[in-house]
Amino acid sequence: MRKSFLIVLAIFVALIAAVWFWISRPDVARLSVDAVSGRQPEITPPRTEDFPTMEIAEAVGWPDGASPQAAEGLAVAPFASGLDHPRWLHRLPNGDVLVAETNSPPREGGGITGLVMEWMMDRAGAGVPSANRITLLRDTDGDGAADARSPLLTAEQGLNSPFGMALLGDWLYIANTDALVRYPFRVGQTRITGAPEKVVDLPGGGNHWTRDVVAAPDGRSLFVSIGSASNIAENGLEAEEGRARIIQVNPENGSSRLYAWGLRNPVGMAFEPVTQRLWAVVNERDMMGSDMPPDYLTQVDFGAFYGWPWSYWGGYEDKRVRPGRPDLLEYTKRPDYALGAHTAPLGLAFSGETRLGDRFAQGAFVGLHGSWNRVPPSGYKVVFVPFGDNGFPVPGAKPVDVLTGFLNAEGEAQGRPVGVAADSGGALLVADDVGNVIWRVSAAPR
Repeated sequence: MRKSFLIVLAIFVALIAAVWFWISRPDVARLSVDAVSGRQPEITPPRTEDFPTMEIAEAVGWPDGASPQAAEGLAVAPFASGLDHPRWLHRLPNGDVLVAETNSPPREGGGITGLVMEWMMDRAGAGVPSANRITLLRDTDGDGAADARSPLLTAEQGLNSPFGMALLGDWLYIANTDALVRYPFRVGQTRITGAPEKVVDLPGGGNHWTRDVVAAPDGRSLFVSIGSASNIAENGLEAEEGRARIIQVNPENGSSRLYAWGLRNPVGMAFEPVTQRLWAVVNERDMMGSDMPPDYLTQVDFGAFYGWPWSYWGGYEDKRVRPGRPDLLEYTKRPDYALGAHTAPLGLAFSGETRLGDRFAQGAFVGLHGSWNRVPPSGYKVVFVPFGDNGFPVPGAKPVDVLTGFLNAEGEAQGRPVGVAADSGGALLVADDVGNVIWRVSAAPR
């Protein structure tokens, strides 16, 4: 009797294991990242996943003396190290560099979903508490490395998962996860002691916590990016109120208006130097297979709708979203440039202030934080998108690698690039939130 029971139990366990393997088997990419990049990416039918493909590079940090690999003609070295999850960068007019040492606020919810999310964040190196600090870095001797640092703002001064930073007049604006605030500030200060002033509330919580802020070229308004609370509004559209959009804020009276919407998770923003138009990088949806849909870089037009959650890449319907909105398809704007599927573009900076040679003279630098929903992994590098004289990406051009080697031979993450910004010497600074380093990419000595 006992033997029969053990046989039945073994068969049951084997069946459960087979079912688990069947539903959890990863979806392997059939296209290269380049094929799903550029102005005309290859768009294939989605392979919808009931159980997500999860290929997460374990965060291990950099071995002593190791660094990423720079493209030919470039060199890379640490600008600052020993930081606490550096995510975002902002250079001040005097050359000082501000870095947001920050992370997600405590995650909401529990159960299996919460446990899986916690495991994913820990494995990716994002499970640490937010330092809630803005640090000022200064290169006093001009050797390309910060030799002085100061905590400009700390958690006790009203910071709550701060991310974007913008200087406008005598105010330093900080985009917390739940509010845009500002502090009285004059360039040259190394410590802010004044109290924060709230400019406008922002919706907090949910999956996408980062909020970037940039000042308009005319200095009259600010733009704030706000990601969705979920993947495809699976918790209802009510939970997405005020989200998946970019808003324009009047800093004088705190009024705001919708600037563009249907952007699942817009993160980095910047103004293109030729046209002075706003551009953003956007993280698209998950669980449609390793090849779809492409994350993207796009000019952000006033009043434009970019499809989320009902469609992607300018009109391909996401059949998972119910009820559907086919009536919106004809009003959906197609993004301008694909960056590959699941590459997670976060940082964005145009090359107007960099001096890295003719190859990188006109275009956009993008920090690709790296995938979790693709096999094999994508992203985990900094790329350059060549632009033409018309202020748009060059037709047929693919992203050019600038900084690679963030994954080691075992597929572990030694670092993950996030924010990018030009320094006062024409080099490119890259925030690495796993390596806890800011890298400086410069033209190699002749």
